[in-house]
Amino acid sequence: MSEKTSGEITGRAQLTHEEELELAIREIRERVLARYPSGIWHGLELPDFTPVLEARDQASAKVAAIGRVNPRPGGVLNSAIQGVKNLIARGLGWFVRDQVEFNHAMVRSLDSVLEGLNAINRTLKTIPPRFEPPMEEIRREAAELKDIRSNWLVWRREWEEKLGRNEVQFLRAVADLQSAYAQRTAILEQRFEERVAAQHQDFEGALERANFAMQQRFWKELEKVRVEYERIIYAEIRSVRQQPASIALAGGGGADAAIDIDWVHFANKFRGDAAKIQKHFEGYAGRFEGCERVLDIGCGRGEFLSLLKARGVAGVGVDLHEENVSVAHAAGLDVRKADVFEFLSQEGPGAFDGIFCAQVIEHLAPAAVWKLVQACSLALRPGGVVVFETPNPECLAIFATHFYVDPSHTRPVPPALLCFYLEEAGFGRLEVERFAPAFEERPELNALPASVKEGFFGGLDYVAVARKL
Repeated sequence: MSEKTSGEITGRAQLTHEEELELAIREIRERVLARYPSGIWHGLELPDFTPVLEARDQASAKVAAIGRVNPRPGGVLNSAIQGVKNLIARGLGWFVRDQVEFNHAMVRSLDSVLEGLNAINRTLKTIPPRFEPPMEEIRREAAELKDIRSNWLVWRREWEEKLGRNEVQFLRAVADLQSAYAQRTAILEQRFEERVAAQHQDFEGALERANFAMQQRFWKELEKVRVEYERIIYAEIRSVRQQPASIALAGGGGADAAIDIDWVHFANKFRGDAAKIQKHFEGYAGRFEGCERVLDIGCGRGEFLSLLKARGVAGVGVDLHEENVSVAHAAGLDVRKADVFEFLSQEGPGAFDGIFCAQVIEHLAPAAVWKLVQACSLALRPGGVVVFETPNPECLAIFATHFYVDPSHTRPVPPALLCFYLEEAGFGRLEVERFAPAFEERPELNALPASVKEGFFGGLDYVAVARKL
């Protein structure tokens, strides 16, 4: 026996009976608590298995009582009855044997489960305090979770409303962006179409300008070819059909040229003032576009020279009457008082690229008209233009009205004759235009048949335009 045990026995011997009983009960309780621990462990309440233990003990008692006979008091009768009961119990033992074995197995199984649960409690009891779960934190988190759960519906409703507002704002922003994108796309498409249209228009303009330039070049070249062709034809025909002839005639209008009257007053009275004549000559000024030097034969008061000056074309005038020359000089025009044949001989060949002669050739003798046409051809450069205006003898009314009003008129020159002179002198591209019909000035002529009116009372004057080949 150990010293501890002998000491305990010695100590107990000195105790009273009650103290021994109380000590024994405490030891039993400690052993039972050690075997079946319960109570509080680090703030956690361990399960108490005492009710299960009591139920196990009751079940064990019942299992032990199966197959046994209750004791009876002594005596012959009781002994006989007890013997019969024992006999019956032994006779029924084969019948209840399986039930007894099942009951014992169930008790053993319950003991195993109870022992396992107690082992878990004992194991928890042995866990050091450092593994104590943070109960305060758990409680705090549980309180927070409870608060969250209580406020979850409010938060959820607010969150759903906020989500709905955000979704609406997002959809509006997307719609605005889509509208802006569509507008921007439309603007870009419109600008692209405008740029393409502008480029197409520029291309068409450039193409048209290039085409026009090519046409201008083509017509210029064709014009050169035509002039050369007409010059060759003219030279060949003239050399075949006509021998050269020289006609020496003096320039001038005969004895009537010496009539001493106020020719400026005469022109104002029978031809019209300077403004009227100048308006009439405006149609001829375009014929001399691009010319460098133009001669006006019988320039009078210089109406046509004023038109040339306004267009920036250099013009020189020749006239026999001192009054006309004085008026022209007063207007700042270059006018010479000279005989046209002498003037042209002094200027020399090719001195001009344009000659204008209005209401002059009807004052010359027939030979002088031909001589003037020849002199004009010599004075013009190749391609130069000449314009002759004179009364039209095809109109019979001219003899009854205008022609013989001027005492210096010699004889009219028919359009066919003037064209012949021009062709003979080396001119081509002839144009003849009749104007100022007599039936407009004399309404009584409208009573005549149309054929007679047009054939014999047409233009009082005509103009012949030609270019030197």
